[in-house]
Amino acid sequence: MSRRLIAACLLLPLTCLAQAAAPPASDPRLDAIGTAPSAARIQADVRTLVSFGTRHTLSETASETRGIGAARRWVHAQFQQISRDCGGCLEVRYVSDTIAGEKRIPNATEVVNVVAIQRGSNDPDRYVMMSGDIDSRVSDVMNATADAPGANDNASGLAGTLEAARVLSKYKFPASIAYVALSAEEQGLFGGRIVAEQAKKQGWRIEALLNNDMIGNTSGIDGVSDNHTARVFSEGTRATETEAEARARRFTGGELDSPSRNLARYIARMAEHVPNLEVMMVYRLDRFGRGGHHSPFNDAGFPAVRIMETHEHYDRQHQDLRTENGRVYGDTLDGVDFAYAARLTALNAVTLAGLAWAPPPPAQVRIDGAVSADTTLSWTRPPATQAPELAGYRLYWRLTTEPQWTHSRYVGDVTSHTLKNMVIDNHYFGVAAVARDGSESAVVFPGAAGSFGGY
Repeated sequence: MSRRLIAACLLLPLTCLAQAAAPPASDPRLDAIGTAPSAARIQADVRTLVSFGTRHTLSETASETRGIGAARRWVHAQFQQISRDCGGCLEVRYVSDTIAGEKRIPNATEVVNVVAIQRGSNDPDRYVMMSGDIDSRVSDVMNATADAPGANDNASGLAGTLEAARVLSKYKFPASIAYVALSAEEQGLFGGRIVAEQAKKQGWRIEALLNNDMIGNTSGIDGVSDNHTARVFSEGTRATETEAEARARRFTGGELDSPSRNLARYIARMAEHVPNLEVMMVYRLDRFGRGGHHSPFNDAGFPAVRIMETHEHYDRQHQDLRTENGRVYGDTLDGVDFAYAARLTALNAVTLAGLAWAPPPPAQVRIDGAVSADTTLSWTRPPATQAPELAGYRLYWRLTTEPQWTHSRYVGDVTSHTLKNMVIDNHYFGVAAVARDGSESAVVFPGAAGSFGGY
């Protein structure tokens, strides 16, 4: 029995009685995935990415040994090798567009991303995604020729994405998993915009984008060393919320329960499968006044979060390689803790696996119970062809001041349930879909505020 369930039982014994017929609460496959990523392989990949000298978006593209062109071709080749190792389980492609007339991309430049898709068996248009950035930079964001190793920012996140593909390609999933190497993050998040726009055009139902940007530094500029905590940043309200939806949310709640925020809660729960790792949820889109490649996906209406180290060292970010007054600047290999990067990679991998094994998140979730002793939740069931593994649904609730879901009740394969003598005013509520093997979707908060989309 999980720590979460034990706590629920102590607080509310009836919850445990109601869960007697629920699917198994733990999956040994997730524990195996949680220890599978290799620090040595991540180190080798970071070393290779650093060897290209610079990966600046405006750098050399024809050379086979230097610049972003060589780097992205190497990433493409790595995904192809992973696919060969799993019998052709990945579809590897370039996704690109030409950008011009921008402050940081003034001249016409082809921005090229690399995407590897592990196609789902039952619901291939439902996607969970992991991303890392190809590009790097120095102090002058327009300097495309100086050496910019970018060992932590962001070879670490890209190497983690490659390693997650190696680990998860050994398994099969009902939903699709996409591993994405994005370009032009430093020049304005253009790679993410390109992929998000194409995903919308192609009808991808993205229920999660895990953006990994700097997952290897453990010694912060604040003097703190921490190799066991990861931060997860998530937006509080949906970027695509309409004025009408905002008015409704004012009276029903949901400012803390966007799909991205409940994705972050899901990630925090999945950390129990990764030894010696805890998650710090940060209730903000990104670091103060800064941005990352999950933002274009949020802007397109998709649930997306940023996963990264907890203590940054700014002398190792966006810096020319130099030493001044005995102080060393630059993003080099010696600033990356590869064992820590492997743990954050494992956090991504168990999250992707849990979501891809689970049924799709409930759609059209509604809640009723104003001026009543009872609270009723209702939702729609996906077509059987999309979720043949669906066993039923679990209701979650928490006090409005609690950061994580604290209570739950498995209610079976139904599309509505009434919680007797549970006053709607005092709690927040949600619904998750449960597979026969116990895999669960993220929790969906009722109404537009918490919707992960339709089927």
